[in-house]
Amino acid sequence: MRPVWRGAMGGMPHEVVLGASPLSREQVLDVVRDGAAVRFDAVAEKNLASARAHVEALAGGPRPTYGVSTGFGALATKHIPADRRTDLQRSLIRSHAAGAGPAVEPEVVRALMLLRLRTLTTGHTGVRPVTAGALMRLLNSGITPLVHEHGSLGCSGDLAPLASVALALQGEGEVFDASGRHVPAADALREAGLEPVTLAEKEGLALTNGTDGMLGMLVLAAADLVALLDVADLTAAMSVEALLGTDRVFADDLQALRPHPGQASSARNMAAALAGSEIVASHRGDDCTRVQDAYSLRCAPQVHGAARDTCTHAELVADRELASAVDNPVVLADGRVESNGNFHGAPLAYVLDFLAIPVADVASIAERRTDRMLDVARSHGLPAFLADDPGVDSGHMIAQYTQASLVSELKRLAVPASVDSIPSSAMQEDHVSMGWSAARKLRRGIDGLRTVLAIELLTAARALDLRAPLRPAPVTAAARDRLREHVAGPGPDRHLAPEIAAAEHLIASGALNAANGRQS
Repeated sequence: MRPVWRGAMGGMPHEVVLGASPLSREQVLDVVRDGAAVRFDAVAEKNLASARAHVEALAGGPRPTYGVSTGFGALATKHIPADRRTDLQRSLIRSHAAGAGPAVEPEVVRALMLLRLRTLTTGHTGVRPVTAGALMRLLNSGITPLVHEHGSLGCSGDLAPLASVALALQGEGEVFDASGRHVPAADALREAGLEPVTLAEKEGLALTNGTDGMLGMLVLAAADLVALLDVADLTAAMSVEALLGTDRVFADDLQALRPHPGQASSARNMAAALAGSEIVASHRGDDCTRVQDAYSLRCAPQVHGAARDTCTHAELVADRELASAVDNPVVLADGRVESNGNFHGAPLAYVLDFLAIPVADVASIAERRTDRMLDVARSHGLPAFLADDPGVDSGHMIAQYTQASLVSELKRLAVPASVDSIPSSAMQEDHVSMGWSAARKLRRGIDGLRTVLAIELLTAARALDLRAPLRPAPVTAAARDRLREHVAGPGPDRHLAPEIAAAEHLIASGALNAANGRQS
């Protein structure tokens, strides 16, 4: 289940302009999830025209230039005569669109298209303005080329996925039209009033030699994870409250002793969520004999905060890549066309793998809190499994099984993809990043974390209800009440799968963050 963003909730995303200014992560979300239109400014148009003039000068010259008048990859030494270069571009796209497996999500493909377009407008790729304009119009039309799950090694860019986009630009292959129908690209272009493009020298490489799929998925994952960490702070606070834990460990002066910014942020969130709780106040007195809470309660800001700081690092890497011009060869300002290695996905692959670790760990600590609420020996007076009639009813027993199975899966997904490398292209491309694979498993991991937090939300809300007549804090009560608009309170066993799905949807919609006074 993917997040519902501003456009889906009736907002009007602003237009995104490519050219003079670097693209921001927020602008990527505006286009990819909210449907903002894209246009070029005068700087982009000048960049495109200037770089293309350099390429055309080289194409007409006697000296072979890689990507302009030669073959590609292991065939880079073969000179291609001028009358075969259009065939060369067409063949490159057709042969490289060699993906397999299910279609990736439309938002990933839209990110792929936008980020390749951004690089084209830097003036370092040498494509014609007409080709860049055609890609812009394809993106704005809502047509989404069919890109397969498998095919990228994360080096020489995301070749197969980007080639699938370029194939649609040529009027070949398959796409999903603006209404979501799976149709031939030629039909979708015709219905949208778009003309297929015949590629010229250098354009095949320029359209396929980028890290755009990896980068797009990193931007999307970082945004999703930031929102989920706000949810994790809230559900953790609800669990602390339900388990009669203390909020004193979240005090600012204690956090200042270890000045990690993410930890401080999560501790403040949890303290604010617990402020004014009758449940917490009920056991503050000298008659409370408990000395310390379990780690899954007491150390939640340390775990969630470390995840926040990891995400901040990933955002820094994404911002650097958004300011980059990734292609091979590149066109330089003085007209030189030079080979380089900037297409290697290692900088992105490493942080994509890095993010999968806190995703798994935040889910793991949430599952431990959930389990405590269900265990009569550790829940401080709650009924076994929060069941209405323990023995007859099983309560949330099997919901915790679901959490446990997901946490186990997330641990497997945290194994890094970027430590692997398989040589390709006759050993010319003898070390690759596997960054696309890292991004794909991170997306699955974030989906799993959302489900784990949904189950903690369901369980903690039920446990808070069972603490009546003591009232929870205003913030945790608001979250509980928002959930109750979709899921009933305690009672005899019900079909739990729809309730888990409802809680997931509530989290994905951003409504839970809004109830907490935070808007994702």
